[in-house]
Amino acid sequence: AQQLAESGGGSVQSGGSLRLSCVASGFTYDDYCMGWFRQAPGEEREAVAAIDSDGNTRYEDFVAGRFVISQDSAKNTVYLQMNNLKPEDTAMYYCAAAQGVAVTLSRYPYDYWGQGTQVTVSS
Repeated sequence: AQQLAESGGGSVQSGGSLRLSCVASGFTYDDYCMGWFRQAPGEEREAVAAIDSDGNTRYEDFVAGRFVISQDSAKNTVYLQMNNLKPEDTAMYYCAAAQGVAVTLSRYPYDYWGQGTQVTVSS
């Protein structure tokens, strides 16, 4: 069965950094897109960043150069390096996988989702 497992969340102060990891298992297709999404309490789930199997990346505007998405195909792992964190970045962060699509921030092609990892940024 396909699974996504996130890790790396935690509590940091404003201006701090965290690196999230997402390990994918059970996936066999070569063309894919991996995305990071987040959801704060009472808010809609929103896209953060995405990367596809060709290494193309896309970011939401609010990332503003603070976050970097990358992947290590040999380890089946996608990372989200988050720098200069702000209190408004506080949310549950989810990893998601979409098969057969180019890089996209739309949540609809994503078929598989992890359980999430909590990020809390204090001022």
